[in-house]
Amino acid sequence: MTHYVEGMGNPFYSSALAAANRDWMVFPLRPGAKQPALHGEQHCPRTGDCSDGHAKWEQRATDNPLQLERAWEHGAEYNVGIATGPSGLVVVDLDMPKHSKSDMPDGMATFQALCERAGQPVPATYTVRTASGGLHLYFTAPAGVRLGNTAGKLAPLIDTRAWGGYVVGAGSITATGWYEVIDTDPVAVLPEWLLALLQSQAPRKAGPLRLPAVSGSRAAQAALERECVVVSSAPDKQRNTTLNRCAFKVGRFVAWGDIPRHEVEEAFQAVGEARGLTAAECRATIRSALDCSIRKARPRDAA
Repeated sequence: MTHYVEGMGNPFYSSALAAANRDWMVFPLRPGAKQPALHGEQHCPRTGDCSDGHAKWEQRATDNPLQLERAWEHGAEYNVGIATGPSGLVVVDLDMPKHSKSDMPDGMATFQALCERAGQPVPATYTVRTASGGLHLYFTAPAGVRLGNTAGKLAPLIDTRAWGGYVVGAGSITATGWYEVIDTDPVAVLPEWLLALLQSQAPRKAGPLRLPAVSGSRAAQAALERECVVVSSAPDKQRNTTLNRCAFKVGRFVAWGDIPRHEVEEAFQAVGEARGLTAAECRATIRSALDCSIRKARPRDAA
């Protein structure tokens, strides 16, 4: 691998060269943003990289130091984009929940639960903290495998970037913060168990809904059964959100003493796992939703 001299007194350019030194294919992003800082097809000069037709960011990404120098001379504060596919990378993107869903597990907690369910440790690899507080886990794509991007296929708040995708590289800055390397471990090869999940077909449909027998008042039982049915039919990308919302609705009956908490937890745990969520995801979401609901529950006569 050829190493280039990092510098030019520009930290963004240094970050771009640091990525190129890893044989990653780089292109500039707009200052303070995550969008490519490249001309569109309508304004394409049909010269250079575009001499045979308009080339998009994935085709124009490069590890050539002269091309990178020209790019960052043109825009000194360009952020760094890394084209994952041409770089031979698969990046697992662990997101943070939106502000309105801050009581939900974040992407890292969900990924830890996914590893637990697979009986595997959380992989040690090069990791970047994103501007929003999420994480990018970098992996080398297995030889001979061409993966695309995914959104929520592995679990809620977990996306992946490979061919057709890119990530914002370390050293970049946006309005919400900057991208920082927090684990300098070598980039690990994508674990086989993760590869198998990414290559798998659509998850099988959940079997017939079977709820544990519950005690409690008639209204509480009806509410629990109704909300469990809602969870069982939730769309794939909304399973965790739906579980959180439905458990919250039933929490008031627990606060009023109409139904034991452990029976509510067991019922939602069963339906959540049947819908494809991990045991750890279900436990964390149900516990958080019930705690919040019980804390906020109004007296029965005021409800």
